[in-house]
Amino acid sequence: MRADARHNRLRILEAAAETLAAGDTSLKSIARRAGVGQGTLYRHFPTRESLVLAVYGEEVEELVSAVPHLLSALCPPLALRTWLQRMLDVGACTPEFADAMSTAGGVLTEQCRQAYQPLLEALSALVEANEKAGTIVPGTTAEDVLLLLGPLWRVGGHHERRDRSGRLLEVLVRGLCPSGAAQVAESGQ
Repeated sequence: MRADARHNRLRILEAAAETLAAGDTSLKSIARRAGVGQGTLYRHFPTRESLVLAVYGEEVEELVSAVPHLLSALCPPLALRTWLQRMLDVGACTPEFADAMSTAGGVLTEQCRQAYQPLLEALSALVEANEKAGTIVPGTTAEDVLLLLGPLWRVGGHHERRDRSGRLLEVLVRGLCPSGAAQVAESGQ
């Protein structure tokens, strides 16, 4: 990447972080704040989701890198539940991340799929571990799980969100992993 292109990308990411933090999700506002045209923004980030996931790259990387440790330390249903709770926690702190993730379970264009690929692969590893253990409903995909998880980011006000989303997450995991429900319950989660 040329130096000027690298510079534009960094300016877009900085502007996006500031703009999103201020509650404005307009790509036009982000481009204006970065001092670039919308075409330049779209060359670097072809979709809103790719921009949002790049802004929250550190959180995405933490979610992705947590999977091997979770799978080695916990039973597959509990590893899945723990990872999904972490994802919900990120979304609770950053509504634009939650909005971007809510779309991940639907039909994705190839450009969107590329943006989500690291998270989809991480979640797929958790789903496959549960399938191998016989604890998840056969045929479940990472996209299915994200589609089911989407509404949990919209639960209640700030104070009740964690308790209620935790209960609903428990219902979700018990539905996905009916034969692993006892393992999750025994863990005290």
